Amino acid sequence: MTLPLMPKATAVWLIEKTALTFTQIADFCGMHPLEVQAIADGEVAQGIVGYDPVANSQVTLADVRRCEADSNGRLKLIITTLPAPKRLRGARYTPVAKRNDRPDGIAFLLRNYPQLSELQVGKLLGTTKETIQKVRERSHWNSANIKPRDPVILGLCTQTDLNAAILQANERLQREGRAVPLPPPPEADEAA
Repeated sequence: MTLPLMPKATAVWLIEKTALTFTQIADFCGMHPLEVQAIADGEVAQGIVGYDPVANSQVTLADVRRCEADSNGRLKLIITTLPAPKRLRGARYTPVAKRNDRPDGIAFLLRNYPQLSELQVGKLLGTTKETIQKVRERSHWNSANIKPRDPVILGLCTQTDLNAAILQANERLQREGRAVPLPPPPEADEAA
């Protein structure tokens, strides 16, 4: 069931401004009737400013009046025709402790997944095209110490994000009619 925006604040407003029963408010806000009663008694949600669902187009005033007259009536949330907002990722933050691991992750992706574009690698690891290019050309200031290591294990990206980027790159190659490269076989552990 879809709930109104800010359910507790909406419940506060409905308690203060309407004659709806606690059960009606609880059903609309996705709360327990005892929690609504505690809000009305001032035991819960102290200091929460009421949020007007009528002014914010979540319910109509006519629907509120109808439910005030009929204690068995239930408020219905207005279904918006606006598309749900896309969850966009902001700039990827890498903690200071993991920043030295980033070139290792870049080297791993360049070696094992050559089909990934620089843009995809940059988004996955939160790095710049310039850094990717320097790691590829071995002109990075620390290139002598760069060892390709899995960025998922390093905590620079999630396995889900990596799999999605690889799938997207493979689909792009298939559309262009090029063969999808296979990753190199896993190397034997040198420490063994």
